[in-house]
Amino acid sequence: MFRSAERLSDERLSRREWLSLGLLGTLASTLPTAARSPEQKRPDGAGKARACILLFPYGSPPQHEMFDPKPDAPAEIQGEIKSIPTVVPGVRLGELLPRTARILDRLTVVRSMSHPYPEHGVAYALSGIPTYTPALETRARDPQHWPFIGSVVDYLESKRTGELHPPMPRNIGLPWVLNSKTDMPIVNAGPFAAFLGQGHDPIWTDFDGKGTRTVPRYTDGQTKDFYDPFGGMDPEGRFRLGSDLPPDVSRDRLQRRQSLLQQLDPDRRENKIRGQAEVYGRHRQTAFHLLTSSQVRQALDLEQEPHSLRAEYGMTLFGQSCLAARRLVEAGCKFVTVFWDGFGQFANCAWDTHNNHYPRLKEYLLPGFDRAYPALIRDLEQRGLLRETLVLWMSEHGRTPKIDSKPKGAGRHHWSRAYSAVLAGGGTPAGKIVGSTDRHAGEVRDTPVSPKDLLATTLHLLGFDPSVTIPDLLNRPMPAVGAGKVRPELLA
Repeated sequence: MFRSAERLSDERLSRREWLSLGLLGTLASTLPTAARSPEQKRPDGAGKARACILLFPYGSPPQHEMFDPKPDAPAEIQGEIKSIPTVVPGVRLGELLPRTARILDRLTVVRSMSHPYPEHGVAYALSGIPTYTPALETRARDPQHWPFIGSVVDYLESKRTGELHPPMPRNIGLPWVLNSKTDMPIVNAGPFAAFLGQGHDPIWTDFDGKGTRTVPRYTDGQTKDFYDPFGGMDPEGRFRLGSDLPPDVSRDRLQRRQSLLQQLDPDRRENKIRGQAEVYGRHRQTAFHLLTSSQVRQALDLEQEPHSLRAEYGMTLFGQSCLAARRLVEAGCKFVTVFWDGFGQFANCAWDTHNNHYPRLKEYLLPGFDRAYPALIRDLEQRGLLRETLVLWMSEHGRTPKIDSKPKGAGRHHWSRAYSAVLAGGGTPAGKIVGSTDRHAGEVRDTPVSPKDLLATTLHLLGFDPSVTIPDLLNRPMPAVGAGKVRPELLA
């Protein structure tokens, strides 16, 4: 029964509140109206992973100081950071990764990553798009883009299960929309669903919290210091969905609003934009589900974890994001992405060490990684989750073999002809090194692996046929991961 107009006026949500409810990630956006179901073929050996955690250090880390050190190279190649032995005989890592060196027997290190685009091509690395240009980097919705791997997994799983609104979202991004917290907030392309429709975009969290320390400067000319939470964060900081319920709107009140809209829906279905209304309705149902369900909120509530475990991950935004990713996977999320993103200043942000390379690596980047990453692997292992969770550490490219000594603190620049990626769990080998580079870590010597190959292998491990096609905007079948091929070297 409809309430009186006076009662509705008293209880109605403000325009701002309705906009808030409609902006959970991109839930108010449209999906393709025609989509062919993908093939359901499951290749031999596939499906060992139930979920994937993708760790993406935006800006791209150096292979020399991390996973492919060259202790016998000249100083202008080796640099200030030397190497240390690991638990795998004969394999060395950068000396600022002692915790990672102790868990190398759980990992697969690919030292022979290679592709032709030394740009910040998040979209190239994480989708099947066959070619790339820097002009696409800041055009997240350009029709030339292909779907993000997490969106592909979300789409394929929805077709496989028939679930439009699973209890836990299948595709979640942490800690916030990529490049939305810098002084140049032009959202970077890459982690979006492209022609699959924005309904398959990641459900983004946001982060409410303060940084506790300034980090070494990005550039020589930087005039302002930033309390970067990736360098240290207040333990009271929390993750939330991109749009939580307004504080004065109860879940009961929200359910009443939903009931009213359902009563109005028959009229909406008769209008001339029936298709759009039905699509919008699906997104609205997802929004209501997320806003009224406690499952995601509980998974994001890190206060439920012992302080000792939070400290083990490191009280940094990357560390706490990794812990949140473990909790989301444990709660049933299929694909979680953690970006180590820029904060404050965009130029040379995060891992893009054109300047101040060594201070940033020594005081900020490598210690933060070396605390969080091993903690995540050990935590998953101790909970019996590593075997069924693929953890993938990958970036856009690597960095130049020769050090540029001109900037303050030195620098390494973009380099995509040879760099490293790391896999763990989910059906990947343990303690294995795949591929090698020349004596300067500048050229692949054997077993070149492309980022598309990593994506194809990810689909395979998650139980999908990596050759599956997905429909573009014209309903043409497109290869989900482009030319990527499953690499048997990456399978246990």
